[in-house]
Amino acid sequence: MNIVTLLPFIVLIGAMFLMTRSAKRKQQAAAQMRNDMQPGTGVRTIGGMYATVKEVNEETVLLDAGPGVELLFAKNSIGAVLGDDEYNRIVHGIEHDLKTDEAVVPDDASSLTETDEPSDDASAASDDKRIDLGKKDAADEPADKTETEAAEVKAEEEPKKTDGESDAK
Repeated sequence: MNIVTLLPFIVLIGAMFLMTRSAKRKQQAAAQMRNDMQPGTGVRTIGGMYATVKEVNEETVLLDAGPGVELLFAKNSIGAVLGDDEYNRIVHGIEHDLKTDEAVVPDDASSLTETDEPSDDASAASDDKRIDLGKKDAADEPADKTETEAAEVKAEEEPKKTDGESDAK
């Protein structure tokens, strides 16, 4: 037999070995995590329920899901063992990692420019002028123009039609 003929089989067997090896590692890590559970730790079940471990037995775990609610689960149904900070953040909404010593940064810059003192110059607030963007409103036109003059001005502002364009639809 030629080595070139055996090469695809060797590569296939090697890939299968590597895949089963990584899956076995994950299973061992999950089993170790479940064995390390202690009463009082927070857990998440594979169904997504958060609870506190009350009692750990050989194959089962007694969970405290709330006041007066105790549930018996198989150890294999525990999806993750959570740390105290993470469990309190998710279940109770308590953030322990916030430091009150640091300065608070505002979400926007508006609070940085505002002052609590009233402005001495009353005309500063009236300096807001309308900016002409090139579009005229009917209210901007003088009142002494007649309707025909307004129609003529509007017709002059519209672009002229070329050969291929027509009013027919």
